[in-house]
Amino acid sequence: MAHVRRADRAEIILDAAEALLRRSDARTLTIDAVAAEARLSKGGVLHHYASKDALIAALAVRRVGLIRDGIAARLAEQPPGPAALPLAAVAHARQVYTEECGFPDALLLASAENPAAVAGFRAFLADLLEQMASLGCRPGAGEALIFSILGLMLTRSLGFHQLDGAEATRLFDALEAQARALAAEGA
Repeated sequence: MAHVRRADRAEIILDAAEALLRRSDARTLTIDAVAAEARLSKGGVLHHYASKDALIAALAVRRVGLIRDGIAARLAEQPPGPAALPLAAVAHARQVYTEECGFPDALLLASAENPAAVAGFRAFLADLLEQMASLGCRPGAGEALIFSILGLMLTRSLGFHQLDGAEATRLFDALEAQARALAAEGA
């Protein structure tokens, strides 16, 4: 491998681990498999992530950051007002659902193999639910929107059901309408 900065190697390793998760299941995520995917030595992977648990924790942290950044980017695209956050959450979920495998597999793996690794996601979710609760609409309505999104993502990731393009469009359009209705209630 050509000379790569040390910090970049950590990202290459995480990219390799996510690629393995997208192609297969969690059983294939081993240090050896990640090393092979990243075209690094096992020692090179272990230098950055001392164990599989450390790698899984890093994947979870990365994913929470991507979710947080994705919602923030969508929030910046929304007109100011009470509909901004619910619409941003729906828009980000729509993008993730259509571009990825549904709920980020790294978070599912972390919750199953290293529950402490998803503490950041729990904190992020608690904050998001608190923000949704503060919209001023019916008690529980904003939170129901977030849990609807999570349920949709998990259903796909767990292989229970996958919406085709038209079904996904119809469902996300309905979630968007629900987000707008929440904002109208809170106004």
